[in-house]
Amino acid sequence: MNRHLISAGDLTKDDALLILDTAEELARVSERSIKKLPTLRGRTVVNLFFEDSTRTRISFEAAAKRLSADVINFSAKGSSVSKGESLKDTALTLEAMGADAVVIRHGASGAPHRLADWVRGSVVNAGDGTHEHPTQALLDAFSMRRRLGSLEGRKVTIVGDVLHSRVARSNVLLLDTLGAEVTLVAPPTLVPVSIGTWPCEVSYDLDAVLPKSDVVMMLRVQKERMNAAYFPSEREYSRRYGLDRERFAKMPDEAIVMHPGPMNRGMEIAAEVADSPRSTIVEQVANGVTIRMAVLYLLLGGETA
Repeated sequence: MNRHLISAGDLTKDDALLILDTAEELARVSERSIKKLPTLRGRTVVNLFFEDSTRTRISFEAAAKRLSADVINFSAKGSSVSKGESLKDTALTLEAMGADAVVIRHGASGAPHRLADWVRGSVVNAGDGTHEHPTQALLDAFSMRRRLGSLEGRKVTIVGDVLHSRVARSNVLLLDTLGAEVTLVAPPTLVPVSIGTWPCEVSYDLDAVLPKSDVVMMLRVQKERMNAAYFPSEREYSRRYGLDRERFAKMPDEAIVMHPGPMNRGMEIAAEVADSPRSTIVEQVANGVTIRMAVLYLLLGGETA
């Protein structure tokens, strides 16, 4: 593996399978009464979050602590950043503190890539702008594999706000590497201009794709990133692209439903679908800790400095 995890596209098939297999081993530890391992004792992991994200930050913190690493949580609000400190100055401060790994979430696409030039430790991208979120893609692939077995030849449909979704991009890149066939379904206004360069198919008709899908992943409509009217109304969006009970019935019996969260219940997904036995949404949260343990373990090597 590389020293950093910045893009799902940087992972070879062997890298991705190594992370998934390591997570499978670590999942057994999570089932024990004592969940801690001494693997990263003496190492320091910094969670550097410039955007709010309770779920991802807590997941990385739990992962690091279960491996016995020391964890420093750095929030941009109320810090020197809010007083105008640059990302580079923040990075140099972390370097001086001896950070072995920096987990960064930032509103600007490419921020983790820049950070990797400034610190000696490993950098893990926990979401940058509308670019990527590789550990989310890894935990999604891990969740799929636990339910369906091998992902080779599986048909995965990702539905919704692809334009603003870093999760969609990372999933497309990783699932293609693992041999799955990905179809993106979205209103034309929510499809990126660069979609032709992505290794996937595009459809605007959800009903036509559902009967052939092994996995249907619903994306949150990111209203906070929208500065224009991308669809007529929430009701119209839900009617065309929401996964309701009728559409759920069109899916194959063994197909599963996923959502990276947080959900807009009743808009992109109906409550009864989100809570059905074929939904992996709660599993994805638990698997997030396991996958992030595997990533930190492999990047930091489990050796003391």
